[in-house]
Amino acid sequence: MNLSVKQLPPPTVIPGKEVPPTTYTFQHFHVEGSRKSYDLHLPRLHEEYELDDVVAMTNEDDSSDDSSDDSSDDKEDDNDDPMEGLHLPAGQHLLVDIKNVDPVFLNSEERLAEAMIQLIDESKLTLLSYHCHGLVPVGVSCAGVLLESHVAFHTWPKKGVITMDLFTCGSGKLIPTLPSIQNLFGVKAANEDADDPMMMWSHKLRGFRKGFVPGSGYSFELNPLDADLGSEILGSHDYDIKKPLVSAAETDFQMVDVYEVLDPVNRRLSDYYKSLEDDESYESLHPEFFAPDHILLLDGRIQSTRYGDAPYHESIVHPAMITHPNPKRVAVIGGGEGATVREILKHSTLEKVVMIEIDEGVVNLSTKYLPEWQDCLNIAHHDGCAEWCFDDERADLRVEDALAYFNDNFGSSSSISESVDEHDVQEQFDVLIMDCLDPNDDHPFAK
Repeated sequence: MNLSVKQLPPPTVIPGKEVPPTTYTFQHFHVEGSRKSYDLHLPRLHEEYELDDVVAMTNEDDSSDDSSDDSSDDKEDDNDDPMEGLHLPAGQHLLVDIKNVDPVFLNSEERLAEAMIQLIDESKLTLLSYHCHGLVPVGVSCAGVLLESHVAFHTWPKKGVITMDLFTCGSGKLIPTLPSIQNLFGVKAANEDADDPMMMWSHKLRGFRKGFVPGSGYSFELNPLDADLGSEILGSHDYDIKKPLVSAAETDFQMVDVYEVLDPVNRRLSDYYKSLEDDESYESLHPEFFAPDHILLLDGRIQSTRYGDAPYHESIVHPAMITHPNPKRVAVIGGGEGATVREILKHSTLEKVVMIEIDEGVVNLSTKYLPEWQDCLNIAHHDGCAEWCFDDERADLRVEDALAYFNDNFGSSSSISESVDEHDVQEQFDVLIMDCLDPNDDHPFAK
C-alpha cells in the first residue's frame, strides 16, 4: 500500500454539539488497485464499555420507551430535540449522481475530502471518521462514518461522473442539503466549452417506523414523505430535472411544496434547452410545450400541475358555467392557486366571483412560484380586466373559513352576523364550485 505523505483535513464537530462516546476499529487490506489510502477520525477520548454495559443501556432505553406510551405531555417537548429519532430503526437515504464534473476535481482526494467535510458541517451532521482510496489508474472512493450513519461516494474522472449516497437516522431533513451537494461536488470543468454539471437524485424513507415510535405511535397519513411527495417526486431517480422551488413551507394550516420536474418519458431535455434559445426554431417559438412541469403539493399530496392545469380547472368550471343560462355571481370554495378563478373570469356574463380560501399562504406562494395559474393577461373582453386574476374588478378574494362565510351570509336571519354586508346577504350565487381538499373531519381544518 502506498501511504501518501499528504495530510487530508480531519473531521470537525459543530461548536457546542455534544458527541457521545464511540469506539473506533479498522482493518487495512493490501489491494493492487489502490494507489493511495487515507484514514482520519475525530481525536477524542472516550470511555470503555463492556458488553454487559451496552446490554444494560439497551434495556434502559426499552423501558423508557414503554413508559413514554403513557406520557403524551412529554411528546411535544421531545419534538424539539435535535437528536429525536436518532435511535429509531429508520432513516432517510439520499442518492445523488452528477455528471459533467471537472476530472481534476474528481481525481483529487484532498479536494473531495474538503468538500465532504464542508457538506457535513453545513448539514449540521457529525463526521466521526472517513476513509479514502485513490484508485489505479484514476478515481477516488471515500466512505465517511457519521454519528447519524454514513456518507459515501465514488468518482470516474475520465467520465466526469460522481455518485454519492447519504444516509441519516436522525430527525434532520436531507432535502435542504441538495444545494450544498450541487455547489460542492458539481464543479464545472475549466475548459470553455464544458457543459454545466447535471445532477440527478432521489430520496427514500428507510427502515421501520410503525410499531417503534413511542406515545401515540406513527401514522403514515401524517407524514408527507409517505404520500405523493415521497413516492411520485422524491423517490424517483429518473427525472432529468428535479428542483424544489418551495420545500416544506409551513403555512398556518398545512405544508406546501412546489417542484419543477422534467420527466424524460414525456419531454426531452434537449428540446427544453432548445426552447430557451432565440433561434426561431419551433421549440423556441412555443416554449410552453417543452418546459418542465411544475407540481404543487399540500401536505405531501399532489394538488395541481402545470400540464394538468387546463384539463382539471377547465373541467370543473366550464360545464357548470355553460349549463347555467346566465351565470353572473359565482362562488369558489378553496381554489388557492387561482386557476379556477382564472377560468371563471373568461365568461363574459360574469359580474362577480368570490373565492373563499382559508389558507392565504397557499395563495401567496402560488402567486410567486406558479404565476401562470393566476395569469389573466389574455382575458380582455371587459374594461375591468387585469394582468393578474385577483386584480380583476370582478374578483373578490376572501381569506376565511368557507363554512363560516356561508353560514353568516346564507344561514337563518337570526344567525347572520351584523358585520356582514347586506348586499352580500341578499345576492345569492348562481354557481358554486368546490376546488378544495376532500371533506375529512379528522383534518385540522375541520377542528
